[in-house]
Amino acid sequence: MFNPSKDEVRRFFIDAWARRASGVLTPLELVAVDWIGQHPEYHDEISAPDALAHDYGVEQGRSNPFLHLSMHLSIHEQVSIDQPPGIRQAFALLAAHEDVHEAHHAIMECLGQMLWTAQRSGLAPDGDTYVDCVRRRATRDRGPAR
Repeated sequence: MFNPSKDEVRRFFIDAWARRASGVLTPLELVAVDWIGQHPEYHDEISAPDALAHDYGVEQGRSNPFLHLSMHLSIHEQVSIDQPPGIRQAFALLAAHEDVHEAHHAIMECLGQMLWTAQRSGLAPDGDTYVDCVRRRATRDRGPAR
């Protein structure tokens, strides 16, 4: 299983963003650059000379751009391969009522909750509960799809 270090994850985003103008990017880097582009609030941080070393502790009161972008990539991959099973359909339900970016952010809350629960309990992440959370968000008090 691929288990990159914090520095490897940060280097991936930093390098992809720096090379975006060259047009020579892997498919995953293209997805990463697209998500970075949708988060202009992170551009300076990703381009900063100390980006690898910066601390994003809770006490800082700031969002960790690398964690946030990693979650976007994870959700993108999950939906593309429908893993856990049902996430593609749950995403489609959600995206029928929100734009893709906002749908990702809603899914991110469910993903974060699932990971936090697994970490606290010492059990494996529960994909069924995760997908159910996304479905609930997609069907909660919604009007007709736009």
